[in-house]
Amino acid sequence: MLIPMTPSLPNSSPEVQGLPARAVQNFVEAAESAGLELHAFVLLRRGHLIAQGAWAPFTLDQPHALFSVSKSFISTAVGLAVGEGLLSIDDPVLSFFPEFRPEVVSGHLAAMRVRDLLTMTSGHADDVTGALYEGQPQPWAQSFLAQPVAFQPGTHFVYNSGATYMLAVIVERLSGQLLLDYLRPRLFEPLGIGEATWEPNAEGITVGGWGLSLRAEDLACLGELYRQKGVWKDRQALGEEVLPWRLKDARILSEDWVEQATSAQIQGDGNGPHDWNQGYGFQFWRCQHGAYRADGALGQFIVVMPEQEAVLAVNSAVDNMQSVLDLVWTHLLPAFEPGPLTPEPGALERLQHKCGHLELAAVAGLLDSPFAVRLGGRSYTFEPNVLGLSELRLGDLDGQAELSLNTSAGSFPLVAGLGTWAVNHTRFDHVSTLDPSRDRRVAACAAWTVPGTLEVHLNYLETAATHVLKLRFEQGGERLTLESSSRTSFRVLKPLTLEGTLAR
Repeated sequence: MLIPMTPSLPNSSPEVQGLPARAVQNFVEAAESAGLELHAFVLLRRGHLIAQGAWAPFTLDQPHALFSVSKSFISTAVGLAVGEGLLSIDDPVLSFFPEFRPEVVSGHLAAMRVRDLLTMTSGHADDVTGALYEGQPQPWAQSFLAQPVAFQPGTHFVYNSGATYMLAVIVERLSGQLLLDYLRPRLFEPLGIGEATWEPNAEGITVGGWGLSLRAEDLACLGELYRQKGVWKDRQALGEEVLPWRLKDARILSEDWVEQATSAQIQGDGNGPHDWNQGYGFQFWRCQHGAYRADGALGQFIVVMPEQEAVLAVNSAVDNMQSVLDLVWTHLLPAFEPGPLTPEPGALERLQHKCGHLELAAVAGLLDSPFAVRLGGRSYTFEPNVLGLSELRLGDLDGQAELSLNTSAGSFPLVAGLGTWAVNHTRFDHVSTLDPSRDRRVAACAAWTVPGTLEVHLNYLETAATHVLKLRFEQGGERLTLESSSRTSFRVLKPLTLEGTLAR
C-alpha cells in the first residue's frame, strides 16, 4: 500500500495542549544549570509540536548520530517484515544462515529465536560485538553463530549489539534491500523523514545496532507513531481545520507489535540506574512512570509518555544519561494537564526567546593575549606521533584563532571563534567514526585560559565526539607543548602530550 508523505508536524503552544510554557523553560534551564550538554530537543503532545530548540552550533535541521536509538528502528523494521509475512519472531536464528551453521550446534544455539535477539536474551554471557570485529574478514553472522551460548535463550538479559546486527542482516536478506531502502517507503516517507544515513560494515551490511543518523524531529515522529499504537495520524486531522481532501489515517505497524515491543519482555540491567531497572522489550527500554524509550550512548532519547500523550526527543553528549531522564520526570511529566491552560502572561514569549537563543557554553577564558600578535604566523613541528600531526601553523589570532594542522593525510585549516563557536567544513578527524573521505561539520571555540595558553575545543556536529587542544607556549613562544584529549562516540581516549619546536 502506498502511503503519502506527511507534511510537517502541526504547531501548537504548550498551554493549548495542557502544558505550562514555564515547565518547558524550567526543563531547559535545569539542564543548563546542571552542566548537561544537550544538543537539541523536540517535544510533542497529542501529535502537536509544542516546543523545540537546538544549542548552537547544533541545529534542528542537521542529522545527529543516534547510536543505540538505531536499535528501535531495527525493531520497527522487524515489525514491518513480520507484518508482511517475511518471518516470524519464533523462527530459529539458524534457519536464516544455513551456510554459517557450525559443525557442532549446541542445544542453546539451536533454540535461539528471532524473539531472543529482539529482547537481548540470545543466551550469550557478554556482548559479542567485539568478536564480530575481531573475526574479520569472516562474515559477522558467521562469527556471531560461532560464539558460545552459555544460557538458555530467552532467560538471561545481556545488552548485545551483536544480536541487533543479526536482526538487521535477517531483514536485509529476506527483503533483498538495505535497511534504509526497506524503511524508506514503509516508514520514513509516511513520517516525513528525509535525509538519513546508516553505517555499513565491511561486508556492506547495515550494522544495525548503531550508526543511524537522523534529525531530532524524526525521532519524535517515530515516538509519536508508537504512541499512536502504530497508526500515523493524518496531519490535517490534527489541525484546527479538517480539509475535505484530507487523507485517511494510515496504519503502519500492527498494534500487537507496538504492544510487544514496548512492554517489559525481560528484566533489564538490575545494576543500573532506576530507568534501567524497568524491563526491556523489543529493542525498547521501559521507564518509570509508565513511560518507555529508545536510547543511545551519551544521551540520545525518544521518550514516550503514554499517560501524558507526550513524546520527547533529545540529542545530547552527557555521561550521566539518567540525569536527563530525571529532569523529564521532575519538570515535564508532572506538569501536563488534561485540557488547555490559561497562559501565564509573557511565559510563552520567554520560552520562545530562550529556545531561539540556545548555545553551548563557550570555552572559559580571555579573548585576547599579549602573545596573540607575536605568535601569529608561526609554525611548530613535531616528532612522529599517534595523532599523525607533523606541523601546526598559526594564522591570525586576533578576534579568532586560525590553525592549520598538517598530517600525513593532508593539511587541515581550522578557524575557532574566540568566545564563540565557528563552524568549519573539514576532513580533519582524530575522534569520530565518520567516513574520512568526505567533509564534516566541526565547530571550534577557543580562549586564552592564561596569557600563554590557548585552549581550542572542537565539536563534531554529526556526532557527540569532541577534541580539545591545549596549546601552551613556552620560552617566549620558542617551544609549544600541545596537550590533546578526545572523546569518541563511545569513550574518552587517553590524553596525549606533544612537544613542538618552532620552525625556522
